[in-house]
Amino acid sequence: MTAVAEQVVAAGPRGRVAGRESRRGSRALPPAELPDVPVLLPAGQQVRPDAVSWPQTQASREQVTARMLDLAGQAGGSLPLHRMSVRRLLDWLEGMPGSTWQQRWKASGAEQAGKDWAAPLAGSGRRGGGTADLAVAKAGMMLLLAGQVIRPGLEWLLEQYYFKTLTFAFTTIDPAGLDVLHRAHAARGASGSFTTARNVIARIMLCKGGPVTGITAGDCAWYWRTRRECGKTMNEGGLFYALLFETGAFGPDAPPNLMAATRRGQLSCAGLIDRYRIECGPVRDLLVDYLAVRRPAVDYTSLDNLARNLGMLFWRDLELHHPGISSLHLPSEVAAAWKLRLQVISHDPRRAGRQRKVPENTLMHVRAFYADLAAWAAEDPVRWGRFAAPSPVRASEITFTKIRRHRKAAMDQRTRTLAPVLPALVRQVRADLDAARQRLRAATQVRNGQEFTAAGATWRRHDAVNGSGRIYATGAGGRRLDLAGDEERAFWTWASVEVLRHTGVRIEEMLELTHHSFCAYTLPTTGEVVPMLQVAPSKTDSERLLLVSPELGEVLAEVINRVRGTAPALPLTARWDGFERRWSPLMPFLFQRPDGGVHKPVTRKFVAAALDRAMAAAGLTGPDGTPLRITPHDFRRIFATDALRAGLPPHIAAKILGHIDLNTTMGYAAIYPEDVITGHRAFIARRRTLRPGEEYRDLSPAEWDEFLGHFELRKVELGVCTRDFGTPCVHEHACFSEQSRFS
Repeated sequence: MTAVAEQVVAAGPRGRVAGRESRRGSRALPPAELPDVPVLLPAGQQVRPDAVSWPQTQASREQVTARMLDLAGQAGGSLPLHRMSVRRLLDWLEGMPGSTWQQRWKASGAEQAGKDWAAPLAGSGRRGGGTADLAVAKAGMMLLLAGQVIRPGLEWLLEQYYFKTLTFAFTTIDPAGLDVLHRAHAARGASGSFTTARNVIARIMLCKGGPVTGITAGDCAWYWRTRRECGKTMNEGGLFYALLFETGAFGPDAPPNLMAATRRGQLSCAGLIDRYRIECGPVRDLLVDYLAVRRPAVDYTSLDNLARNLGMLFWRDLELHHPGISSLHLPSEVAAAWKLRLQVISHDPRRAGRQRKVPENTLMHVRAFYADLAAWAAEDPVRWGRFAAPSPVRASEITFTKIRRHRKAAMDQRTRTLAPVLPALVRQVRADLDAARQRLRAATQVRNGQEFTAAGATWRRHDAVNGSGRIYATGAGGRRLDLAGDEERAFWTWASVEVLRHTGVRIEEMLELTHHSFCAYTLPTTGEVVPMLQVAPSKTDSERLLLVSPELGEVLAEVINRVRGTAPALPLTARWDGFERRWSPLMPFLFQRPDGGVHKPVTRKFVAAALDRAMAAAGLTGPDGTPLRITPHDFRRIFATDALRAGLPPHIAAKILGHIDLNTTMGYAAIYPEDVITGHRAFIARRRTLRPGEEYRDLSPAEWDEFLGHFELRKVELGVCTRDFGTPCVHEHACFSEQSRFS
């Protein structure tokens, strides 16, 4: 059997008991399941339960009729039509079981009917049914909703296009709250549809009851979750939440934005392990306890990775291939089969069957797990002693030397390829920004439907019909651009490239820069004040200061002016840390942009997509003709390489880059062949200046002739003919004999 066939056979089978392999096909690891854990909100911000009864729904028919006719006078329109619609709806509801109007509404089955809820009322009036009767029913429903006689479910309300009803209900239930929201939106000076935000808040009020100040952050999260469960995309943005938060409707303990109220944070140790549905209870509890002990010393990302390697790639894989396994003491054949299966990805359907790049990472975690258990068993045998077992992973199996060398060579080659094209990318992003600004400026000087010329092309202006105020342009070939959005993307692409190439910071460090990151430093020798940029702790948990060059200062100043606009200060927003799965406090981040009327921090995904578009627009290709792709971390490697080539001492470069180990900095630098030659020649020149001068005197003609004679004799001894080296001479070394005779 070939080696490849042996690997396939060994990677596939699994047995019913430990140590026995069957001939059935390999079972793929199931993907991790995120437990359905609700977002933890403060006690005062939980979603309000649906009320069972309230005064309006308990009122008699006479009281409801009087209240509805009073609202009909405020709504305007035909009073007889409103009177008839109320009578028709109340007659219909009175035929349903229940003691309150809400109970009758629930018993009618109208909410399950969705858009066809009024079908039973069609044909019951003098108008002969059809559209006319439906209009009467909907007019009466507007009054019942605004008067809070019934409170429908959100699923039903999302199916109805009652935009006039939402406006009228908001004005009726809480007119003062509507005015406060109006003023808050005007004070923000940001884009975003107030009508859309108002409609969302009105739906929450109609379903949960109460004024604006009664809405909680949990109600907004419930609205977002219900809309998703109904299959409707959340295209309404988070402006409604931002307005409620800024007006103080929630209170001081509410999450800063809608995403913070709906996005799950860090999972517990039990939640991290339970994603993989481990069957053996003692081992599951052991893994949970092990993570709990390790958690204070590692960040959340490392803890999540540890749970994935131990819970899914190690133990869950063993359970799938050896049902009933319950001991960490693995037979040699079981351990060997697991290591072979680890070479191939099986848990991710998108990458199933591919070779795992670094299986040594999982092996290292498993070996450390066994070593920790052995050490802890000596200290606390009651708790850990019964789990101590020989490690199935030997130390020789987790050597990373070869992997590091291959990775270093690949990264160096990538740096050598990207560094020469970086100036072309810089010119491209600057040209894209100038062209986008020219198009936007030229479009604002013409009317809707007129043509204009900008950046060497002709465009036709088209205004948005939804009242958003956006300006579109159509060019040659039917290309359509959102001019403001295109200019915004071009600006942040340019700003990202400039900051990354001038500082060499990590992408998360750039996105965490705030208005408070600037500070001034006075040189003790000259008294000159120089601007500095404080980089917040990220990977190494240590802050550092960077000198702000004039070029970098111009970029940051333009970023600040853009974000601040006409406001006296930068807007405050919270940033989601996808690695630690937590929200930052409200901060004046530099990299933030308006989205749907809400200022949101620029994300890593946004920057990566912007760089991809810029590289494609520049048409940059590699030596083999394939398109080049640059990542934010490539700028960091190019920065380190250029700094060391320019003569910056490595220990200073390490401080600038935020490296604790100097070897890490040297690993970032891609040394070019000419650097080696130039450095060696410079070393020889410096050494000659330190040696005695007589060692470097000129040779005399006799000494030179003697050297040439020895050199020619050496050539004869080694052979100068075309024979292969080390083979016998067919001429029996006649040339050497002749040379010796004449010597």
